Amino acid sequence: MAKSKNSTIFFCQNCGYESAKWMGQCPGCREWNTFVEESVVTGSGKKFAKSGGLVSNSGQSKPAMLSEISLQEEDRISTAITELDRVLGGGIVAGSLTLVGGDPGIGKSTLLLQVCRNLALAGREVLYVSGEESLKQIKLRANRIGEFNEHLKLLCETSLGNIEETIRRSKPEIVIIDSIQTMYHEEISSAPGSVSQVREATSVLLQLAKGLNVSIFIVGHVTKEGTVAGPRVLEHMVDTVLYFEGDRNASYRILRGVKNRFGSTNEIGVFEMAADGLRQVANPSEFMLNGKPEDASGSVVVCSMEGTRPILIEIQALVCHSNFGIPRRQTTGTDFNRVNLLMAVLEKRLGLQMGNCDAYVNIAGGIKIQEPAIDLGIAMAVTSSFKNRAIDDGMIVIGEVGLSGEVRAVSQIQGRVQEAKKLGFTTCVIPAVCMDSVKELTGIKIIGVNNVREAVDLI
Repeated sequence: MAKSKNSTIFFCQNCGYESAKWMGQCPGCREWNTFVEESVVTGSGKKFAKSGGLVSNSGQSKPAMLSEISLQEEDRISTAITELDRVLGGGIVAGSLTLVGGDPGIGKSTLLLQVCRNLALAGREVLYVSGEESLKQIKLRANRIGEFNEHLKLLCETSLGNIEETIRRSKPEIVIIDSIQTMYHEEISSAPGSVSQVREATSVLLQLAKGLNVSIFIVGHVTKEGTVAGPRVLEHMVDTVLYFEGDRNASYRILRGVKNRFGSTNEIGVFEMAADGLRQVANPSEFMLNGKPEDASGSVVVCSMEGTRPILIEIQALVCHSNFGIPRRQTTGTDFNRVNLLMAVLEKRLGLQMGNCDAYVNIAGGIKIQEPAIDLGIAMAVTSSFKNRAIDDGMIVIGEVGLSGEVRAVSQIQGRVQEAKKLGFTTCVIPAVCMDSVKELTGIKIIGVNNVREAVDLI
């Protein structure tokens, strides 16, 4: 029998690439200075010798015909939180592995504890494993949320072997691991939270989820860049990746799905932090537009599609004369380079001299938008502030702007216009090439524009 021995391997912190020696640039992701040295155990073959891979519920490894596989409604478990079910694609899929990331204190553990409460009240067996808090700390947070019953079990443990044994013995339907960076495997000598520990822990949990048909949620800390700490391969291993966005000092929280093997990606759920936990926001568009100023220059409402849901948001721009040799440009919630590009288009195509002006662009509500459909809204907000002319409060702007100043078509234009109509907007500015798609809509004035100049003339 081969004995296990320690060896040193270099891991890429970004993508998990392995190498026997240190390299300046990773061959896998082409990033520089990402390799770290860690000690690992080799030669034991203990973990994967039993099955050699993922197995089905019945333990059989023979191939199955696609026509023999049945999908039923009970394959999804409702969390009784509509916003979370939307992001998950309709509920929790049995045997799935979900990663939840976000800044410290933003509400990851609170949301998952609320999910545990709802599932336990529905009679489902839930196991909450915490490696960061004691049982009393969890109890204090649970008292703010509500009453719990005997179907929820708590476990304070960081040893992956003990957690695996507990899951196999108690056979819960839902397992929460808080957090993956605190878990460690006895056979790996590196510290908890390292590349090899995180990868091995996720691999073990993946085998448990698929082999025992247990739905597992794992909480992950994020780095200063906003991505989950640990190897990038962690996001590739799991079925679903959810990110919490927003300022932890504000009341709003946005849960975004960036990967989902069981539903559409980029779906969002909007929550509000309250004394008794997170409350879901039924109408995010109305929530985002609260406090919008009236008859103020530099303010315009746009519509962005988040997955299958249209969201109305306010874009604010402030353009003023600069007292410095190099003007300052700053953006919050959108791409900095995209705003600079749109300002260059306005200078070239409309003759607006903003080279000596400071410019600030903000997406109100704390949401982050990268969709090109808000280009025309940014351009009109910047022009409105530069000319100090207010845009009609009942107007909404939709469209992508090209380098020639043309307004290009956007997807799902009918759903965007209907959302604007539902919230009481009277005028909608859209690309002229999309007019045929909305010609049957009534109750709202629709204006088609071919270029930025036509749109700016409406101010």
